[in-house]
Amino acid sequence: MQRVLTAVQMREAEAAAQERHGMPSGLLMENAGRALADAARSIAGPGGRFTVLCGPGNNGGDGLVAARFLLEGGARVVVSLVGDPAKLTAESKRNLQALEGFGESPRAFEALPESGAGDVIVDALFGTGLRRAPEGAFADAIGTVARWRRAGAKVVAADVPSGLQSDTAEPFALCVEADVTVAFGFLKPAHELEPGASLCGDVRRVDIGLGGESARAVSGAELLRVEEQDARDVIPARRADTHKGTYGHVLVVAGSPGKTGAAAMVALSALRSGVGLVTVATRAEALPWVMAHSPEIMGIALPGEGPLGKGDLEALKSALEGKDALVMGPGIPRGPETGALIGDLLAAVDVPAVLDADALNAVAEDLTVLRRAKGPVLLTPHPGEMARLWGRTTKDVQQHRVGVALNMATSLNVTVVLKGSRTLIAEPGGRVFINPTGNAGMATGGTGDVLSGVCGALLAQGIKLPKAAWTAVYAHGLAGDLAAKRRGLMGLIATDLLEDLGAVWVRWGR
Repeated sequence: MQRVLTAVQMREAEAAAQERHGMPSGLLMENAGRALADAARSIAGPGGRFTVLCGPGNNGGDGLVAARFLLEGGARVVVSLVGDPAKLTAESKRNLQALEGFGESPRAFEALPESGAGDVIVDALFGTGLRRAPEGAFADAIGTVARWRRAGAKVVAADVPSGLQSDTAEPFALCVEADVTVAFGFLKPAHELEPGASLCGDVRRVDIGLGGESARAVSGAELLRVEEQDARDVIPARRADTHKGTYGHVLVVAGSPGKTGAAAMVALSALRSGVGLVTVATRAEALPWVMAHSPEIMGIALPGEGPLGKGDLEALKSALEGKDALVMGPGIPRGPETGALIGDLLAAVDVPAVLDADALNAVAEDLTVLRRAKGPVLLTPHPGEMARLWGRTTKDVQQHRVGVALNMATSLNVTVVLKGSRTLIAEPGGRVFINPTGNAGMATGGTGDVLSGVCGALLAQGIKLPKAAWTAVYAHGLAGDLAAKRRGLMGLIATDLLEDLGAVWVRWGR
């Protein structure tokens, strides 16, 4: 896992490195500037010129160091200080003097030569502390960087592209779009969450001397980026002396006339994710259509007809006997009693439960039913479903994804998978995991059903939350990435993921 730090946490980490471990702030800036120069060289064209734009803060100091290292290497470099030079930090002033010792003095921004193909712009205007839209000379500089980039120049950003808010990943109207962003010490939310991630380009995290111990000194929520090795290590290798009972039995409560495919996709993805047995419980008129999708699916007909309600409690309790996990929601017939039924069922059994789709819409009417659950609960909403659960708009959810997911997880004592680009997994203990896999081709009906099946399968195999959740999300997204290579983004459909889940397990040696 890689730690992801907010702006405040980054300042705390830097302070800890300096005060507890004796790391001078000047050396941190020197290391950051050297890494920035290395990144700039790596994308320059033959004979290209480097234009380094520096603000008055420490990010500007990083840029001044980078300019000096580029000059030492014999590059053609021009530097401009944007803003009031009197506001330079002490470290930045020292590095300005060092740069001038190499015979290079900053030029007025208006006097800079034009940049184009082969050239590199080093954006060191703003860092993680930006809180308001760039104005005046800064706005002009950002606009000019955009023009130079359209002309073919490459852009390297110091820590975060100027105009991008580090903590929210939201850009202001004027924002640099970088080809490479050099993340100093630790990743930031803007590197991992959209729309910021797309504006950062290729994110290259570099060690500047903070050390892992400094991250332990920070306060607030713990954000972590899941790496492939993390997910792979959660899935145990299969022993030879095992049988279908070893790998658990999932009950899937899903489907209704016209939505039987949802139940089938949950069941099939669970089977493709290693569970020993899958049984689908649904109304009698839907059951044959579900089971027709695959001979491996078993079924239980729920008596009665119409929406699920309190009258279905005993049948569902009976169906859960001997099962190791529950997945409930995709395509179910929802009515006014469905939310209460779910609350009663969760209070009566202690198996881990995955609630998705219409199960989420049902409990949104009274979230307190979730607090009655005996066993662990995993919610897997997309932004629209989360908006209904939270009582806000989808736009609100998307603008505060980390906070919304974490608040729901901690307040209801559940694990939350907030789906979308860079899906988030929030746990009751206060950690949020960021998933890097997946693509826009997965924005198609049924991919969420596939995910809920993977989650149910891992839970049934005894993998605990939140590991089961972030491993399932990583594998699901990776399957989508592999499928997109075969089908393209536009041609990808949910059932393509079933084949590529197998490819994930092969890749992981499972």
